[in-house]
Amino acid sequence: MEQKNSILFSEFNLGSITLKNRVVMAPMTRCRAIGNVPNELMVKYYSDRANAGLIITEGTSPSANGLGYARIPGLYSDAQIAGWKAVTEGVHAAGGKIFVQLMHTGRMGHSANLPEGAEVVSASAIVAAGQMWTDTQGMQPNTTPRAITTDEIPTLIAEFVHSAKAAVEAGFDGVEIHAANGYLPMQFLNKASNQRTDAYGGNPENRNRFVLELAEAMIAAIGAEKVGIRLSPYNKFNDMTPDDHESEQYMALTKGLKKAGVCYIHLLAFAMPAELITAMHHEYGGPVIMNGGYTAERATADLNAGKCELVSFGSSYIANPDLVSRMEKGLEIANPDVNSFYTPGAAGYNDYTIAG
Repeated sequence: MEQKNSILFSEFNLGSITLKNRVVMAPMTRCRAIGNVPNELMVKYYSDRANAGLIITEGTSPSANGLGYARIPGLYSDAQIAGWKAVTEGVHAAGGKIFVQLMHTGRMGHSANLPEGAEVVSASAIVAAGQMWTDTQGMQPNTTPRAITTDEIPTLIAEFVHSAKAAVEAGFDGVEIHAANGYLPMQFLNKASNQRTDAYGGNPENRNRFVLELAEAMIAAIGAEKVGIRLSPYNKFNDMTPDDHESEQYMALTKGLKKAGVCYIHLLAFAMPAELITAMHHEYGGPVIMNGGYTAERATADLNAGKCELVSFGSSYIANPDLVSRMEKGLEIANPDVNSFYTPGAAGYNDYTIAG
């Protein structure tokens, strides 16, 4: 069924930029950045998907310590800035807008994936269950992290700030803090990975502290209209454990993020109670992006109901560079090749067709 007149395809003002529609391409790890540097494959991949109102890139590390997965990009060196600049120029030339997602893997990684001199770090020295792929040693248990000391917190925040400034230099329209899915900021939020006894651990207020200080510092560096955040309360992915006071903690976090002035909150809604989604949206009062298995029809219904302002689509964008056009025209949505989600090279990455 054609959806051309749907609210999903209407313009939306996000901070200082105007999105041509309310479709967001969700961040998705694709592992094509050989040497952790963006390349021509990635220029084509993102430029081909500039039909989205907003692209949010794959998780991109602000430091060498955050490169826990094989072949994920960073954004802190001159080579990485240059690589990303080619991507943003391609997306902008195609009429798109693009934020970079800053993702520090923290304990979700293996030392074999890190550059020389880097180390796996986290809120506490608690190893995450599960294994990690390495190109040199195959599957390996996650590395036990070293706990970040209190004195190191300012340096860690400074790495994110440097990367945010680098993002502006590279031409990005903004950055998204990845505080979801069990990565480093969420490792501070969650008791399963945070057993600290300093000002960044213990009660929910202390566990929220790092994320709020991080958001405030990045906003001070590049402006509130350029900093969004992704959250996933109740999400057990990457060995997280919901707290008995999870909803109260995230309501307090939302209040703090509103005060800090983030330009949007991006929610992974699949594990969240509906009442928490509503309460966080109401407390925040700004643009909320919803993610979680959306179709055009469901996205339209939630937008019309005022449940969110934007909707992000993940895996459906992998095999459908022209996803917006397909949804507008009611065309079939192609299925991606799961086996090539994280492999190097163009296969399953840049070899999908545009619908007629």
